[in-house]
Amino acid sequence: MSFVITTPLYYVNDKPHLGSVYTTIICDSISRYKRLMGEDVIFITGVDEHGLKIQRTANEKGIEPKIHCDEISEIFSINWKNWNISYDKFIRTSSINHELVVNEFYERVKESDDIYMGVQKGWYCVGCEEFKDNPENSATYKCPIHQKNLEWKNEENLFFRLSKYQKQIENIINEPSFIEPIERKNEIINFVSRGLKDFSISRTNVSWGIPVPDHNNHTFYVWFDALLGYVSAISSDTKEHSLEESISGGWPADIHLIGKDILRFHAVYWPAMLISAGMKVPKKVFGHGFLTREGQKMGKSLGNVLDPDLLLSKYGNDPVRWYLIKDISLGNDGDFQDKRFVDIINNDLANTIGNLLNRTLSMSRKWFDNKVPDNEKISGENKLEQIAKISVENYHEKFNKYKLDLAANEVLNLAINTNLYLNDNQPWLLIKEKDNFPIVKEIIYNVLESTRIIGLLLLPLLPELSSKIDKQLGSLYKNEIPWDQQLKWGQLISNSSLPKPSPVINKLEYE
Repeated sequence: MSFVITTPLYYVNDKPHLGSVYTTIICDSISRYKRLMGEDVIFITGVDEHGLKIQRTANEKGIEPKIHCDEISEIFSINWKNWNISYDKFIRTSSINHELVVNEFYERVKESDDIYMGVQKGWYCVGCEEFKDNPENSATYKCPIHQKNLEWKNEENLFFRLSKYQKQIENIINEPSFIEPIERKNEIINFVSRGLKDFSISRTNVSWGIPVPDHNNHTFYVWFDALLGYVSAISSDTKEHSLEESISGGWPADIHLIGKDILRFHAVYWPAMLISAGMKVPKKVFGHGFLTREGQKMGKSLGNVLDPDLLLSKYGNDPVRWYLIKDISLGNDGDFQDKRFVDIINNDLANTIGNLLNRTLSMSRKWFDNKVPDNEKISGENKLEQIAKISVENYHEKFNKYKLDLAANEVLNLAINTNLYLNDNQPWLLIKEKDNFPIVKEIIYNVLESTRIIGLLLLPLLPELSSKIDKQLGSLYKNEIPWDQQLKWGQLISNSSLPKPSPVINKLEYE
């Protein structure tokens, strides 16, 4: 069985923003953790390329929609490589392979008698690609997300019988683990309780989309088309690009990680469509919060948008990853504060972890001929070993519940406790007496061993920093040995050579 995890398929109206980087980093960390635990992971990301918004954006630029999509899609692909994202599948909804899967899916839904022709009237947000439910003062009403006026639509569309699946959707959304966090679940329960309405799945005024078979001038509604990207991605690299190939290749998804603004599509519309096509629904839909900056919503008009490319070039991958993972509880809104960012990186990574490694390596090299000392084991109970064991257990528990901020805190707490152990025992004073040599060996070994485990625990969270720590300890991590086995105490090899220490992460300056 595969573990399938997906980011949203990002809309290609513009290059990646900090919110999309955040989602992708979280999925990347979960994917890395699952792989390290021996699971067969399919990490899906990609881009949603169809719809009226894309069509208009391309027209404004004076180019064909396909050219615009090619440009932005390439930017996303390059960005994820720059952020060291370990995705397995990158799907573009403009691909022929995707279109084949969409058409197959549509035929299945038709066979279930869930498609009919009707008239769609209402106020439409182009940015959301969504009709809004009878807003007050509709003529001047603005979308709360995009702050742009709605447009009146009155056209003949194909409809999906969503109302038919009222009871089944109620049962699904009430399952304990289907929607997280609980706040998002309650929102969806409230929405569904008002009664599900059939929704249109085609458009007649949008040429940039997948044509609906046997219906001239109709293209599939972007949300009917895009959601299927999660499915078509699975078979995107196979010889036969078919719906059945994707199903047998790993569907259903174990988790869709998305922004809370698109939760309704993933937790209500999508499961109903899948049931209609005779397919399994995803196991979990997780709606995370929004990112603000210094307490304010980010926007070009406010001039406070954080460019992730600039963050990456200025600070590097690890600091940004650590801040986004550790400082934001997954599911809640997060706020990027410049000073807090610098303080957290300096305190957590540079001072607590980096300094622990450097000063311990320096002592070990100076006192023990550039080698790991013997593990003397003369003190009886090893308190640091017990602390490390508990930290590892808690870390696994938090990661499996997608509480990545708490998992990161377990790593940090182990580093804090290791520093306390070192400071309490003061080997730099003990070494002055020859008789204390064995106990100094034990202390230094314990600190190095704990630091080794810290480095391993960082592997899903901060893969670059983890690799640097590993190299500083003599490149101890081994792919052929199960990672969870390597997290057990006492695997640091006595008398193994230690490289000359160098800073694994630099302190940041607040500007």
